[in-house]
Amino acid sequence: MHGGRDVSTLGRVRKQAGYTQETFTAAFPREAARLGIKASVSVRQLRRWEGESPPPLPHPSQQAVLEAMFGLPLCEMGFDVPAHRAATVQRIGDDGDVKRRAFVTGTGAVAAAAVLPDRHGPRIGASDMTALRADLADLYAVDHQTGGIPAKVRAKQLERRLTQTLKDSVYTTKIGRDLQAMLSELHSNQAWYGYDGGPVSAARADSLEALTAAQLIGDELLQISALETLVLIDIKADRTWEAASAVETAYSLAGKSGAGPAVHLVIALREANISTHVGDTAAARRALSRALSYQSRNEAKGEIPDWARFAGPVEVDYATADMYVRAANPRRAVPFLRAAVDGLGGSYARNTAWYRSKLACTLLDAGEVEEACTEMAGVLESCGEIGSSRLTSRIQDFRKTLHAFDTTAARDASEQIQEAMRGGHT
Repeated sequence: MHGGRDVSTLGRVRKQAGYTQETFTAAFPREAARLGIKASVSVRQLRRWEGESPPPLPHPSQQAVLEAMFGLPLCEMGFDVPAHRAATVQRIGDDGDVKRRAFVTGTGAVAAAAVLPDRHGPRIGASDMTALRADLADLYAVDHQTGGIPAKVRAKQLERRLTQTLKDSVYTTKIGRDLQAMLSELHSNQAWYGYDGGPVSAARADSLEALTAAQLIGDELLQISALETLVLIDIKADRTWEAASAVETAYSLAGKSGAGPAVHLVIALREANISTHVGDTAAARRALSRALSYQSRNEAKGEIPDWARFAGPVEVDYATADMYVRAANPRRAVPFLRAAVDGLGGSYARNTAWYRSKLACTLLDAGEVEEACTEMAGVLESCGEIGSSRLTSRIQDFRKTLHAFDTTAARDASEQIQEAMRGGHT
């Protein structure tokens, strides 16, 4: 097999499996370690294999790893293989297929790592992945604009598509990993929707699904995404011991992965959430000071994961206000809530309604009844398309508190809320 057309055969196989030369040489020793084989390859050696005619023959240990990584016998990678080095793995399926089964024929030979049933189904390529990613990105917009209830329906549809694709389709190793990463991110989103609209048990289950999927593919950032949502769910379920462990684990993962300031900011905010919930104002202040430090550091937007892009000055202001509310000092909280409401952009309708409703409740606690009622009227006017059980519950709690105030503004606001509830506006 000395012909010119065979010189780049290994390169073609490598590319179809989703590797660059650099990522392949990084993955090679990991595969060797999983197989219990001492073998490595440098970029220089890989270039010789792909560029020389004839290519130098890999060592037997390198052959075993190559055949395991690609599910092909060495002779089908462009090498001249002597009889005594005949293939230890029988080719199953098409080049680049991750869903394959390797059969060991020689004594001491090692089976391929991907021990999955041979399947024939639709091939998933780059264009399919682009469409799936776009649908996942759309969920963020739906949630921001209309809340967790409508987003939950679309997320469930996307979950079915992703799991069906993973189960029945044919795809490369890299695409398979990307599909599992998307499924982890989707479960984190669904956990958030469950936190927003309940039940908490379902939210917790989705959070743990997200965490498991991220752990299986070794993605530290997605593990942090799952953990930061789990913290909120644990706080709601009064499982603060688990929430605290989740924060510590998230910090550890952030250090190992070299995560940037935005990811650290999210973790610091969750740490502040826990301290506020248990009434430890001093610890909440420390966490918020840490959050401010992370917030002040520059970071390119492209380096920030999608799930962490929400974090910024607005969330720090809101968390600071929450700390003062929990410390029974609503007047100190009001300026921070005003800053949070003013800082939100127009694409965050759900959060705007949530923050304004918090401002209304805090103003009411501070005895500013008319101003509180005006703020809540603005919430009711703007939240007609938002489906959020948390928001509905907060508005209802505001109305109950109004009963303590015998003023015209309070009575009018109570009637307005009652009418809105009957009309299903929230």
